[in-house]
Amino acid sequence: MALAADTPNSGVTSLVAIDRRVQARRLTVALALLLAVMSVLSLAWGASGTSLWGALRDLATGRDLSRLDQIVLFDIRLPRLFLGILVGSALAVSGAVMQGLFRNPLADPGIVGVSAGAGLAAICAIVLGAFLPAMLRDTVGNYLVPIAAFLGGWGSTLILYRVSTRRGQTSVATMLLAGIALGALSGALSGILVYIADDNQLRDLTFWGMGSLAGATWSKVLAAFPIIGVALLALPALSRGLNGLALGEAAAGHIGIPVQRVKNIAILIVASATGASVAVSGGIGFIGIVVPHLLRLASGPDHHSLLPNAALLGASLLLAADMISRVIIAPAELPIGIITAVLGAPVFLWILLRRFGSTGL
Repeated sequence: MALAADTPNSGVTSLVAIDRRVQARRLTVALALLLAVMSVLSLAWGASGTSLWGALRDLATGRDLSRLDQIVLFDIRLPRLFLGILVGSALAVSGAVMQGLFRNPLADPGIVGVSAGAGLAAICAIVLGAFLPAMLRDTVGNYLVPIAAFLGGWGSTLILYRVSTRRGQTSVATMLLAGIALGALSGALSGILVYIADDNQLRDLTFWGMGSLAGATWSKVLAAFPIIGVALLALPALSRGLNGLALGEAAAGHIGIPVQRVKNIAILIVASATGASVAVSGGIGFIGIVVPHLLRLASGPDHHSLLPNAALLGASLLLAADMISRVIIAPAELPIGIITAVLGAPVFLWILLRRFGSTGL
């Protein structure tokens, strides 16, 4: 009798799971098409008079592109497109991983101290870079700030990892609290550096802190691609583990999930992907919080589909924000972090009201 009673429920559960998988696959196809459209628009849309369609027509008819068209399309817009895809994917996936690891819908990449450490190191490079040995400054050139940001993000993550790990076990709660403390300390030290900065340095600090893809170059793309690419390729190793952690660490361990290994991989991916993103684009907010929320509402919490879909949607949203930042006050350019905040904050508030409004929380 017990088997007979359980069979209908099992069938319903299986049908729901199959329906969600089909819905997730359809969403993946739709997001891939959206990213393709946004990529074309990103190449075609800008403050200059260069036309992508005109350039394609010239190429189709065998005519040489003008020097201006070559510079705008191949040296400015194309590396900017690839960098936007990399950074948007990295931030969205890092947010999804953090929310799964902490089992907290409000978690974002900054929760493990990557953003705080990267920001502090970048500010140090901008304000104190003049005091470095001339040989070192000449060697790194314009890459001093990105290199400092990446090393700062990694360093802060390693500190938090050591603080929160005892006897081979990492406490997620301890890492959360330590991340908050490290963020406060980084904010205080950054404030001191901002106070002693001159006017030119303050302008650089403001623009870098709000994030931008304006400085995109092929060298930045090539520097970020291996780090972010490897992080994204590691996603299949995380999906099952993050699904298991949704049940709690104890339950995940009982069903065969290597909990500590999942934590290590997750922290490594977030530190690498976010550190590389902050290094090449500065601080860009809300992508890592909003994108995973929207996808969970659309197709459920299964990380097998959530993580790749987050990469696609994060890239599309960042490209859309970048296009707006380029043309809204053309020929000047607005920092992209302002656009993501203006677009992301209302969406985030709507998600909170939708999620917690009925319970009064």
